Amino acid sequence: MQAAEAWGNRWTNAVLPMARRYMEVATEKQSLVCLAADKNTMSGLFQLVVEVGPYIAALKTHVDLIDDWTPEAWVEFCQVAKQHNLLIFEDRKFADIGKISQSQMGGIYDIRSWSDIVTAHLISGPDIVDGLQSAWKSVGREGGVLLLAQMSSRGNLLTEDYSQNVVDNGIQSDGVLGFIGNGSRPEELKDLRRRVGEQKMIWTPGVNIAVGDGEMGQRYGDPYEAITAGSDCIIVGSGIHRADNPAEVAEQYAKLSWQGLLDR
Repeated sequence: MQAAEAWGNRWTNAVLPMARRYMEVATEKQSLVCLAADKNTMSGLFQLVVEVGPYIAALKTHVDLIDDWTPEAWVEFCQVAKQHNLLIFEDRKFADIGKISQSQMGGIYDIRSWSDIVTAHLISGPDIVDGLQSAWKSVGREGGVLLLAQMSSRGNLLTEDYSQNVVDNGIQSDGVLGFIGNGSRPEELKDLRRRVGEQKMIWTPGVNIAVGDGEMGQRYGDPYEAITAGSDCIIVGSGIHRADNPAEVAEQYAKLSWQGLLDR
Protein backbone atom coordinates (compact mmCIF):
# COMPACT_ATOMS: atom_id res chain seq x y z
CA MET A 1 0.00 0.00 0.00
CA GLN A 2 1.23 3.48 -0.90
CA ALA A 3 1.24 6.32 1.63
CA ALA A 4 -1.23 8.37 -0.40
CA GLU A 5 -3.74 5.53 -0.32
CA ALA A 6 -3.30 4.80 3.37
CA TRP A 7 -3.48 8.42 4.55
CA GLY A 8 -6.05 9.91 2.19
CA ASN A 9 -6.87 13.54 2.98
CA ARG A 10 -3.96 13.89 5.38
CA TRP A 11 -1.54 13.09 2.56
CA THR A 12 -3.35 15.24 0.00
CA ASN A 13 -3.49 18.29 2.26
CA ALA A 14 0.02 18.09 3.72
CA VAL A 15 2.21 21.13 3.00
CA LEU A 16 5.27 20.41 5.14
CA PRO A 17 7.75 17.91 3.64
CA MET A 18 8.30 16.33 7.05
CA ALA A 19 4.61 15.42 7.26
CA ARG A 20 4.81 13.33 4.12
CA ARG A 21 8.15 11.92 5.22
CA TYR A 22 6.50 10.63 8.41
CA MET A 23 3.53 9.19 6.52
CA GLU A 24 5.88 7.36 4.16
CA VAL A 25 7.84 5.84 7.03
CA ALA A 26 4.65 4.88 8.90
CA THR A 27 3.24 3.22 5.78
CA GLU A 28 6.44 1.33 5.02
CA LYS A 29 6.64 0.01 8.60
CA GLN A 30 2.86 -0.28 9.08
CA SER A 31 3.25 1.47 12.41
CA LEU A 32 2.04 4.79 13.78
CA VAL A 33 4.11 4.37 16.92
CA CYS A 34 6.64 6.82 18.30
CA LEU A 35 8.71 5.32 21.10
CA ALA A 36 9.36 7.66 24.03
CA ALA A 37 12.88 6.45 24.72
CA ASP A 38 13.22 7.90 28.21
CA LYS A 39 16.50 6.23 29.05
CA ASN A 40 19.36 7.90 30.91
CA THR A 41 22.29 5.95 29.47
CA MET A 42 23.57 5.61 25.95
CA SER A 43 23.76 1.82 26.26
CA GLY A 44 20.10 1.72 27.29
CA LEU A 45 19.14 3.78 24.25
CA PHE A 46 21.17 1.63 21.85
CA GLN A 47 19.67 -1.57 23.21
CA LEU A 48 16.13 -0.21 22.97
CA VAL A 49 16.45 1.00 19.39
CA VAL A 50 17.93 -2.29 18.22
CA GLU A 51 15.13 -4.24 19.92
CA VAL A 52 12.10 -2.26 18.78
CA GLY A 53 13.36 -0.39 15.71
CA PRO A 54 11.46 -2.57 13.22
CA TYR A 55 8.10 -1.82 14.86
CA ILE A 56 8.19 1.96 15.34
CA ALA A 57 8.18 4.93 13.00
CA ALA A 58 9.75 7.57 15.22
CA LEU A 59 11.90 7.87 18.29
CA LYS A 60 11.21 10.55 20.94
CA THR A 61 14.29 11.63 22.84
CA HIS A 62 15.21 13.88 25.74
CA VAL A 63 18.87 14.42 24.96
CA ASP A 64 19.50 16.29 28.21
CA LEU A 65 18.43 13.26 30.30
CA ILE A 66 21.45 11.19 29.22
CA ASP A 67 23.95 10.86 32.08
CA ASP A 68 26.85 9.67 29.90
CA TRP A 69 26.11 11.71 26.78
CA THR A 70 28.99 12.55 24.44
CA PRO A 71 28.84 14.06 20.95
CA GLU A 72 30.52 10.99 19.46
CA ALA A 73 28.13 8.52 21.08
CA TRP A 74 25.13 10.58 20.02
CA VAL A 75 26.27 10.67 16.39
CA GLU A 76 26.55 6.89 16.46
CA PHE A 77 23.12 6.59 18.07
CA CYS A 78 21.53 8.78 15.39
CA GLN A 79 23.15 6.64 12.70
CA VAL A 80 21.61 3.51 14.23
CA ALA A 81 18.21 5.23 14.33
CA LYS A 82 18.52 6.14 10.66
CA GLN A 83 19.48 2.57 9.80
CA HIS A 84 16.11 1.56 11.24
CA ASN A 85 14.41 4.31 9.19
CA LEU A 86 13.28 6.22 12.28
CA LEU A 87 12.45 9.89 12.51
CA ILE A 88 14.15 11.46 15.52
CA PHE A 89 11.85 13.63 17.60
CA GLU A 90 13.51 15.70 20.34
CA ASP A 91 10.86 16.52 22.91
CA ARG A 92 12.53 19.76 23.98
CA LYS A 93 9.32 21.77 24.48
CA PHE A 94 10.91 25.05 23.42
CA ALA A 95 9.11 28.05 24.92
CA ASP A 96 11.31 31.12 24.54
CA ILE A 97 11.22 33.90 21.95
CA GLY A 98 12.17 33.05 18.38
CA LYS A 99 15.77 34.23 18.47
CA ILE A 100 16.61 32.41 21.70
CA SER A 101 14.87 29.24 20.52
CA GLN A 102 16.89 29.40 17.32
CA SER A 103 20.08 29.57 19.38
CA GLN A 104 18.94 26.75 21.67
CA MET A 105 18.69 24.50 18.62
CA GLY A 106 22.49 24.82 18.44
CA GLY A 107 24.67 24.81 21.54
CA ILE A 108 26.33 21.74 22.97
CA TYR A 109 23.60 19.33 21.82
CA ASP A 110 23.24 20.89 18.34
CA ILE A 111 19.64 19.66 18.08
CA ARG A 112 19.23 21.24 14.63
CA SER A 113 21.79 18.84 13.13
CA TRP A 114 20.01 15.58 14.02
CA SER A 115 16.38 16.16 15.01
CA ASP A 116 13.62 15.80 12.44
CA ILE A 117 10.89 17.05 14.78
CA VAL A 118 10.79 19.14 17.96
CA THR A 119 8.03 20.22 20.33
CA ALA A 120 7.28 23.78 21.36
CA HIS A 121 4.87 25.74 23.50
CA LEU A 122 3.35 28.79 21.83
CA ILE A 123 3.27 30.85 25.02
CA SER A 124 5.91 33.27 23.67
CA GLY A 125 4.09 33.80 20.36
CA PRO A 126 4.31 32.47 16.79
CA ASP A 127 7.87 33.71 16.18
CA ILE A 128 9.14 30.63 17.99
CA VAL A 129 8.23 28.51 14.96
CA ASP A 130 10.19 30.79 12.63
CA GLY A 131 13.17 30.62 14.99
CA LEU A 132 13.17 26.83 15.07
CA GLN A 133 12.77 26.53 11.31
CA SER A 134 15.60 29.03 10.78
CA ALA A 135 17.88 26.82 12.88
CA TRP A 136 17.24 23.83 10.63
CA LYS A 137 17.72 25.92 7.49
CA SER A 138 21.05 27.23 8.79
CA VAL A 139 22.47 23.70 8.54
CA GLY A 140 20.68 22.77 5.32
CA ARG A 141 18.04 20.56 6.89
CA GLU A 142 14.25 20.40 7.06
CA GLY A 143 12.16 19.70 10.14
CA GLY A 144 8.74 20.05 11.67
CA VAL A 145 7.42 21.65 14.86
CA LEU A 146 4.74 20.03 17.00
CA LEU A 147 2.89 22.59 19.13
CA LEU A 148 1.45 21.52 22.47
CA ALA A 149 -2.30 22.02 22.17
CA GLN A 150 -3.24 19.57 24.94
CA MET A 151 -1.52 17.60 27.67
CA SER A 152 -2.55 14.37 29.38
CA SER A 153 -1.17 15.17 32.84
CA ARG A 154 -3.60 16.08 35.62
CA GLY A 155 -3.94 19.76 36.49
CA ASN A 156 -2.12 21.11 33.42
CA LEU A 157 -2.79 24.76 32.56
CA LEU A 158 -3.53 24.40 28.86
CA THR A 159 -7.04 25.84 28.98
CA GLU A 160 -9.57 25.57 26.15
CA ASP A 161 -8.97 29.20 25.14
CA TYR A 162 -5.22 28.66 25.07
CA SER A 163 -5.56 25.45 23.08
CA GLN A 164 -7.79 27.19 20.55
CA ASN A 165 -5.24 29.99 20.12
CA VAL A 166 -2.51 27.40 19.56
CA VAL A 167 -4.62 25.67 16.92
CA ASP A 168 -5.61 28.92 15.21
CA ASN A 169 -1.98 30.03 14.94
CA GLY A 170 -0.56 26.61 14.12
CA ILE A 171 -2.82 25.75 11.22
CA GLN A 172 -1.72 28.97 9.48
CA SER A 173 2.00 28.26 9.89
CA ASP A 174 3.84 26.35 7.17
CA GLY A 175 6.55 25.41 9.68
CA VAL A 176 4.16 23.57 11.98
CA LEU A 177 3.96 19.80 11.48
CA GLY A 178 1.00 19.56 13.81
CA PHE A 179 -0.07 19.40 17.42
CA ILE A 180 0.36 17.34 20.55
CA GLY A 181 -3.07 16.14 21.66
CA ASN A 182 -4.39 14.19 24.62
CA GLY A 183 -4.49 10.49 23.81
CA SER A 184 -6.09 9.60 27.13
CA ARG A 185 -9.42 11.23 26.23
CA PRO A 186 -10.75 10.22 22.78
CA GLU A 187 -13.64 12.70 22.88
CA GLU A 188 -11.25 15.60 23.44
CA LEU A 189 -9.12 14.23 20.64
CA LYS A 190 -12.08 14.09 18.25
CA ASP A 191 -12.85 17.71 19.05
CA LEU A 192 -9.23 18.70 18.49
CA ARG A 193 -9.24 16.97 15.10
CA ARG A 194 -12.41 18.83 14.15
CA ARG A 195 -10.73 22.15 14.99
CA VAL A 196 -7.41 21.26 13.37
CA GLY A 197 -8.88 20.00 10.08
CA GLU A 198 -7.08 17.67 7.68
CA GLN A 199 -3.86 19.55 6.90
CA LYS A 200 -1.91 19.19 10.16
CA MET A 201 -0.92 16.12 12.16
CA ILE A 202 -1.92 15.25 15.71
CA TRP A 203 0.52 13.21 17.80
CA THR A 204 -0.66 11.84 21.12
CA PRO A 205 1.06 10.72 24.29
CA GLY A 206 -1.05 9.32 27.11
CA VAL A 207 -1.83 5.97 25.46
CA ASN A 208 -1.22 2.48 26.78
CA ILE A 209 -2.73 -0.94 26.14
CA ALA A 210 -3.31 -0.95 29.90
CA VAL A 211 -5.56 2.12 30.23
CA GLY A 212 -6.00 4.10 33.46
CA ASP A 213 -3.75 6.10 35.78
CA GLY A 214 0.02 5.96 35.62
CA GLU A 215 2.81 7.56 37.64
CA MET A 216 3.07 11.24 38.57
CA GLY A 217 -0.37 12.26 37.36
CA GLN A 218 -0.14 10.65 33.92
CA ARG A 219 -3.33 9.17 32.45
CA TYR A 220 -3.57 6.57 29.70
CA GLY A 221 -6.10 5.91 26.97
CA ASP A 222 -6.51 3.11 24.43
CA PRO A 223 -4.07 3.39 21.47
CA TYR A 224 -6.54 2.10 18.86
CA GLU A 225 -9.21 4.56 20.02
CA ALA A 226 -6.70 7.41 19.84
CA ILE A 227 -5.98 6.67 16.17
CA THR A 228 -9.63 6.28 15.20
CA ALA A 229 -10.40 9.52 17.05
CA GLY A 230 -7.95 11.43 14.86
CA SER A 231 -4.40 10.88 16.12
CA ASP A 232 -1.73 10.33 13.47
CA CYS A 233 0.92 8.98 15.83
CA ILE A 234 0.76 7.43 19.27
CA ILE A 235 3.66 8.19 21.60
CA VAL A 236 4.35 5.21 23.87
CA GLY A 237 7.01 5.05 26.56
CA SER A 238 6.91 2.75 29.57
CA GLY A 239 4.25 0.59 27.92
CA ILE A 240 7.05 -0.61 25.64
CA HIS A 241 10.42 -0.05 27.28
CA ARG A 242 9.37 -1.46 30.67
CA ALA A 243 7.81 -4.57 29.16
CA ASP A 244 9.40 -7.98 29.68
CA ASN A 245 9.66 -8.28 25.90
CA PRO A 246 9.77 -4.74 24.41
CA ALA A 247 9.92 -5.96 20.80
CA GLU A 248 6.84 -8.15 21.17
CA VAL A 249 4.84 -5.37 22.82
CA ALA A 250 6.03 -2.77 20.28
CA GLU A 251 4.74 -5.03 17.52
CA GLN A 252 1.34 -5.15 19.27
CA TYR A 253 1.18 -1.35 19.37
CA ALA A 254 2.21 -1.19 15.72
CA LYS A 255 -0.57 -3.55 14.65
CA LEU A 256 -3.19 -1.72 16.72
CA SER A 257 -2.16 1.69 15.37
CA TRP A 258 -2.00 0.56 11.74
CA GLN A 259 -5.40 -1.12 11.99
CA GLY A 260 -6.76 2.08 13.48
CA LEU A 261 -5.56 4.06 10.48
CA LEU A 262 -7.07 1.59 8.01
CA ASP A 263 -10.38 1.49 9.89
CA ARG A 264 -10.79 5.24 10.07
